[in-house]
Amino acid sequence: MTGSADRSVSVDLLGHTIRLDTSCVREADSEVRRQLREYAAGGRERFDLTIEFPETFSGTTWKRVARIPHGETRTYGELAAELGTAPVAVGGANARNPLPVVVPCHRVVGADSLRGYRYPGLKEALLRHEGSAGSLGFDLDGSV
Repeated sequence: MTGSADRSVSVDLLGHTIRLDTSCVREADSEVRRQLREYAAGGRERFDLTIEFPETFSGTTWKRVARIPHGETRTYGELAAELGTAPVAVGGANARNPLPVVVPCHRVVGADSLRGYRYPGLKEALLRHEGSAGSLGFDLDGSV
């Protein structure tokens, strides 16, 4: 994502420290932190931030991922079909997501397991926090 200046925020969330590149967010970093704290406390299900997505495949993927509702998941294959691409391309775009949690790439899972995430253990914690872990069709440890 591109923005007007290099900015980043580190936040402790559900026992993990995450780093977000906030240069693509119009609001101040203090607002990003406030909304993340509200999310972690259970008082926020969506983020009200203005994000400038790049006009690239990754940007298109992140826009689509940002629309996945709290408490729901999509598979890499489902998103790939919507975007007319391969699941591995969706995974690659998610791996470059500069705003984890805000652009909820943790809500994108494999058909039979969680698949990867930048912060080990956080994807599972986020899905449990959102109440979507029980609807996956497999255990969070990857067993079906």
